[in-house]
Amino acid sequence: QVQLLESGGGLVQPGGSLRLSCLASGNTFSIRAMGWFRQAPGKERESIAAIMWNKGTKFYSDSMDRFTISRNIAEDYVYLEGDNLSPEDTAVYYCAAGRNLYRLLDEEVYDWWGQGTQVTVSS
Repeated sequence: QVQLLESGGGLVQPGGSLRLSCLASGNTFSIRAMGWFRQAPGKERESIAAIMWNKGTKFYSDSMDRFTISRNIAEDYVYLEGDNLSPEDTAVYYCAAGRNLYRLLDEEVYDWWGQGTQVTVSS
C-alpha cells in the first residue's frame, strides 16, 4: 500500500500562484508514475499533469500549461506549481500514484489517491 498526503492548499488571490506538495509513504518502491488531478464544485475530476517516477518524463493535459509538475525521488515528493490562477482554478486538488506507465492522464490507471487539498482562488 501507498499513502499519499497533499499539502499547500488554501486561499489564493486571482493572478497568484500555488505550490502543492504530495508526500508518498509506505511501499513507494511500487510507484511508477504520479499525477495531479482536480475537481471543481459540480464538475467531474480532471487531469492536470503526470510524471514518470524514475525517468521524470512529464505529461500535461490540454489547457494546463500554467502548471508544472516535478518530483523529488529521494524524499518521495511530487509537486504541482501553478501560475496566474483564476477563480476557475478553484477546486480540490488530488495527487495520485500508480504502478503503470501508460495513459497517465487517465485517472483510472492510478492505484492510490490522496484525500485532496482545497485551493480557492478569490479576492
